[in-house]
Amino acid sequence: MSLVFKMLAIMTGIPGTGKTTIAKKVVEKLSSEGINHKLITYGDIMVDIAIARNLVHSRDEMRKLNPKQQKEIQELAAIKISQIAIRQNVLLDTHCTISTPQGYLPGLPERVLRKLSPDLIILIEAKPEEIAQRRRSDEARERDEEMEKSIALHQWLNRSFASVYSVISSATVMVIENPQGSVDEAAEKIASILR
Repeated sequence: MSLVFKMLAIMTGIPGTGKTTIAKKVVEKLSSEGINHKLITYGDIMVDIAIARNLVHSRDEMRKLNPKQQKEIQELAAIKISQIAIRQNVLLDTHCTISTPQGYLPGLPERVLRKLSPDLIILIEAKPEEIAQRRRSDEARERDEEMEKSIALHQWLNRSFASVYSVISSATVMVIENPQGSVDEAAEKIASILR
């Protein structure tokens, strides 16, 4: 009897990089080839848990929770996701870092990474000026205005955190650029690794 290993790939990027759009395209592309990956948005799992505990009413309120609450919710979400990843391939849409009033919180702290045990960490990036423009045009979300300098810092922090996550989990890290109008190309690069 041969063992079938399931893959858990984590896709990260700061808000406005296009990671969620790319993640959906990757899953669609692979599905059309008969390769199934369940797309899970870490934030959705966390929001469901926080709403069930009457801590928030919407996703955008999550980053305003105190770090202790966020850490507890992160861990509960990791347990739920790891149970799914035992049975099927997972592409996990999440953030490397979360900007809070107290500073940047690790999106994937050690206890979460150990529960998830990812195979691959994918960082989606774009030019800071493109991210700023995308954020201004996304009226569906409530986001604080950030200067391009802050966006560049956040992306730099994501690379730094992703390196640490790789050391902890032994996952490989890849950086995918997503310039304006290049979603299909970025999705194909990722799909080629997940095939």
